[in-house]
Amino acid sequence: MTDKNDAPDAAPEAVGLTRGLTNYGDRDFARYLRLSMARSMGLSSDLLKKPVVGIAATYSEFNNCHRLVPELVAAVKRGVLASGGLPLEFPTISLGEVFLNPTSLFFRNLMSIDTEEMVRGQPMDAVVLVGGCDKTVPAQLMGAVSANVPAIQVVTGPMMTGRWRDERLGACTDCRRFWAKFRAGEIDSETIEEVEGQLATTAGTCAVMGTASTMASLAEALGMMLPGTAAIPAVHADRIRAAEASGAAAMMLAAKKITPDQIVTEKSVENALRVLLAIGGSTNAIIHLTAIAGRAGVKIDLNRLNELSDTTPVLVDLKPTGPFYMEDLHVAGGIGAVLRELKPLLHLDALTVSGETLGERLAAEPGFVDRTVVRTREEPLQPEGGLVALFGSLAPRGAILKRAAADPKLFEKEARAVVFTSLEDLAARIDDPDLDVTADDMLVLQNAGPLSPSGMPEAGYLPIPSKLARAGVKDMVRISDARMSGTAYGTIVLHVSPDSASGGPLGLVRNGDRIRLSVKERRIDLLVAEDELARRRAELPAAPPPPKRGYARLYKEQVLQADEGCDFDMLRADPSR
Repeated sequence: MTDKNDAPDAAPEAVGLTRGLTNYGDRDFARYLRLSMARSMGLSSDLLKKPVVGIAATYSEFNNCHRLVPELVAAVKRGVLASGGLPLEFPTISLGEVFLNPTSLFFRNLMSIDTEEMVRGQPMDAVVLVGGCDKTVPAQLMGAVSANVPAIQVVTGPMMTGRWRDERLGACTDCRRFWAKFRAGEIDSETIEEVEGQLATTAGTCAVMGTASTMASLAEALGMMLPGTAAIPAVHADRIRAAEASGAAAMMLAAKKITPDQIVTEKSVENALRVLLAIGGSTNAIIHLTAIAGRAGVKIDLNRLNELSDTTPVLVDLKPTGPFYMEDLHVAGGIGAVLRELKPLLHLDALTVSGETLGERLAAEPGFVDRTVVRTREEPLQPEGGLVALFGSLAPRGAILKRAAADPKLFEKEARAVVFTSLEDLAARIDDPDLDVTADDMLVLQNAGPLSPSGMPEAGYLPIPSKLARAGVKDMVRISDARMSGTAYGTIVLHVSPDSASGGPLGLVRNGDRIRLSVKERRIDLLVAEDELARRRAELPAAPPPPKRGYARLYKEQVLQADEGCDFDMLRADPSR
């Protein structure tokens, strides 16, 4: 019998290109064949022995936000090479928000699958995720959490602002502001065309605290991105240096085997929620963060969101709610300045991709902070967080209101519903001069949720009917199962769950029904008797048949409601495992 001390050493763990060998039934042959093919790319024998850092690149000519991705990838490669690794770039799906039909959210889960499987299926010791536009960062983080290979996020960064006459402009809040003026007849078609040419004048994501900027901020707050890198403008030299540093950090993560499951935890998710509330971030972020957390087996409870919102002040004054842009936040101290103000409310033992805890990061000297852009906790913009969840008979599983971008005069209101049954119905009737609507009514849009044919677009920002806009009406309560761009503003109730297409109460609302909104009580209720709702439910037409093939069929069969992040059921982690 062999003594255990005489037992042969265990085989060394596979590193780099020897990881995850293709299965030919002969491991030595598989290694030999792989390395021979790698040599055909001109790689030296020394490089073939190094740890591999994959770089998920999302450049696409259908994605203006990602125009400078090749430059960032080159910088990541420098960081990996300088740290003794082999960088290998690979493509994935890229989601350009305004170039996709029906909506980029429809394709987010597909991109997450692409990212997960390419990270899992190819030989890499770590991965750097390079993306920026609204749904790309959530998709990459979802895929990375599921693959659970050491990972770090690099974002493309926000645009710099442009100029039109004497105004400073940034996509896309200003685009909505000027479009509202055009609809109201305040500016002509020649002027709106002039503005169109000045809204987006550099590479990068929207210059305001829209979804892209919010998700970059939350990636940093989660600990999945290097400190201080969320707000760097796309065209700033620091953006390139941040990419290089991320390549080096990926090598450290690989060496220390720091995986996403050690970073994306219940504590870090709560930290990210605090930051979301403090920056007045996009409502879309609730859906995305819920999906990212769900991949780690962490559930976001909308009741807990309300508890956090009640104790988290709004500290950042960016558009669409304030006068500033992301470039101003960068100069003002970035997300680090926000985290330092929130420090007593945060879980400081949460790990980050820098290898240090959040507490260790925040122990460093804070540096300059511009208090016109990032307020103190003692003197906040608002004492409570920017988002609030509503429940009630109209939204049994919840709805979201961005109160930081809403009119408080409309927070406690009972009014008549003016109902649009679909996006097509909205487009056909919203500007009809005979539309029966007043400024005191509530506009209701049905069949725009995740299970609708439109795939939950950013249509919740219902336009003010033309005849009211021309009369000077700037805001009114709008309710839907759709989403709203983070660049938009107004008293808008979104993500009503369950959605109309799945038989939710929103689909039972009829013209003239009374709806009561109470932000104070966190409620939104349809004031219709239950027996009448039962009658209406019985008269609903049969659901249309599912798509016959392809991704559309998979989406229809698997997509969850907004309160579960609109992820696919089969992709979420099982917390019991």
